[in-house]
Amino acid sequence: MSLSYKMILWNKQKKVYDIILFVLMMLYIVLFSSVTFVINPNTTIETLIIRAFGTLAILMLHIILAIGPLSRLNSKFLVLLYNRRHLGVSMFLAAFIHGAFSLIQFHSLGNTNVFYSLFTSNLDYFSLIDFPFQVLGFFALMILLVMAVTSHDFWLHNLSPKMWKTLHMMVYLAYALVMLHVFLGAFQQESSPFIQEVLLVGFIFISALHIAAAIKEKKRDINSLSNDGWHYACNVDQIPEKRAFVISIKDERVAIFKYDGKLSTISNVCKHQNGPLGEGKIVDGCVTCPWHGYQYLPAEGKAPAPFTETLPTYNLKLEGVKIFVHEHPNAEGEYVEPLKWG
Repeated sequence: MSLSYKMILWNKQKKVYDIILFVLMMLYIVLFSSVTFVINPNTTIETLIIRAFGTLAILMLHIILAIGPLSRLNSKFLVLLYNRRHLGVSMFLAAFIHGAFSLIQFHSLGNTNVFYSLFTSNLDYFSLIDFPFQVLGFFALMILLVMAVTSHDFWLHNLSPKMWKTLHMMVYLAYALVMLHVFLGAFQQESSPFIQEVLLVGFIFISALHIAAAIKEKKRDINSLSNDGWHYACNVDQIPEKRAFVISIKDERVAIFKYDGKLSTISNVCKHQNGPLGEGKIVDGCVTCPWHGYQYLPAEGKAPAPFTETLPTYNLKLEGVKIFVHEHPNAEGEYVEPLKWG
């Protein structure tokens, strides 16, 4: 959470994360280069850079796309979400190096502008064998560029979380363009089907993760039945201490938190990036978002001072051990006396 925007703000955890990430990226480049020179010692430095950073970017893109559904399927992966934007920017830098050297290698040796050459040197758009696959890679890189330069919370705040999220969902379009770019390039230039087979395995893996996560989320989104506006949620003992139980009321997810012998209910949607608050926990008396650590007081849905984010709260009632939530939300930041149990 931040009261002002700064170009760079690294805490200790982010510094460690970025150092580890940089080391792993360099290790991959060294390993890829070593294997390449063993297999084909005549490989030029330019070709090596293009292939090493290209494959690195694709590998990182698959990891990025896997983090979200993995976190939905198993909460142990939630720790990977915190610095996913750092991973995304690093992936763009690898893709940029790949794209820049590709332009230099294939389009800068004549007297024609490199971008003009990129779009006009091959116009066989209706041919599978000769399709200009480099154009697909260029558009994918432009999408990744937009995502990288808007990764800072300044853009998230000023574009609004909904618009920012929509913009960054374009990663799936970029992924499709990258897959076609690599598949067609390998189809046209490689005699072995190895690259296409690896791409297919990666696509199946990412697709299977997203389908499994969607099935799990679909079960959670089934709206609860109402009785005079009150929706049965769960029994008290179904909620772990300082954790939440999430239900769907009129297509809105609501998180019921149990803490210190009390129950409180707020919207499940974090104001930062629409993160799932119900997958977080109570830390230092505050509901803490598992994505980026934004916090809210559970009884009133307000971020602790001096922060200003607010969420709708909901009224609760207890019948024996059964918890009921009223379907009408209160105003954002409205205090609701916690329901005591036990």
